[in-house]
Amino acid sequence: MYDTHFGLSALPFSITPDTNFFFGHASCQEALNTLLIAVRSGEGFIKVVGEVGTGKTLLCRKFLNALESENFVTAYIPNPYLEPMTLLLAVADEFGVKYDANINQHQLLKLLTQFLIDTHAHGKRAVLCLDEAQAMPIETLEALRLLSNLETETSKLLQVVLFGQPELDVKLADPSIRQLHQRIAFSCRLGHLGMNDIEYYLMHRLGIAGYRGPRLFSQDAVKMLHRASSGVPRLINILAHKSMLAAYGEGGRYITDKYVKLAIVDTESANRSAAGQRRWIIKIAVAIAAITLLSIGIWYWVTRA
Repeated sequence: MYDTHFGLSALPFSITPDTNFFFGHASCQEALNTLLIAVRSGEGFIKVVGEVGTGKTLLCRKFLNALESENFVTAYIPNPYLEPMTLLLAVADEFGVKYDANINQHQLLKLLTQFLIDTHAHGKRAVLCLDEAQAMPIETLEALRLLSNLETETSKLLQVVLFGQPELDVKLADPSIRQLHQRIAFSCRLGHLGMNDIEYYLMHRLGIAGYRGPRLFSQDAVKMLHRASSGVPRLINILAHKSMLAAYGEGGRYITDKYVKLAIVDTESANRSAAGQRRWIIKIAVAIAAITLLSIGIWYWVTRA
């Protein structure tokens, strides 16, 4: 692999959510700060929304790691596409709550309630994080709201953080769960990386991976990465990794736009992104041309009148 070729101690552009490579660009760092402030102040529901590949899972893990040194008991459910009872069982498992094999929903809720009361009595707070929350059925979201009803006079016994794609906003707008929607105290949205962000992003990940040489990605390569990825971190990782593979295959030690082009050709999602950008540019050009022709027509009509 190219790690030895470029003097690396690890692969810098893996798409696994390794918190060692966390890059706190503006919207991501703002979201992390908001999450920490919200749970420390005892808010009930918090929502983080971002497009596919913008780093929601990595942010979630970074957030959970930050709580380890504080008085929090945490649970993480990566795929909450579950029926209400199955979700409650998953929450109990994550919090380490013991239950009988034939337990019913009422009994399970009582056990979870007692666990949350005991946790609060020991001066700790319970936080539940659900990734891919846009996949949760409506009835499961409602069951989650009922579980979060437990509170003291000053704070919630369970704080819930929902991480999801923009479809989560659509689901939460359903009138049947408007009570849950109203209880979301904080909401964050993860944005894409700008061109300057990508420059620092590449250097950051390379540095964490042990790179100590001169600039590795040319400016043209960075521009092409930005255009092809639309600033989506996961897609940047895929393209940067393939670009370095292409350079390694030819014995190159500097990543130019030539290698990025090869990576784009080999990446279907990057091709779709580039095609979408071209269609957008064409639409803008057509609109400008139409406005220009209309303006000329109006000017001609006014001057002839």
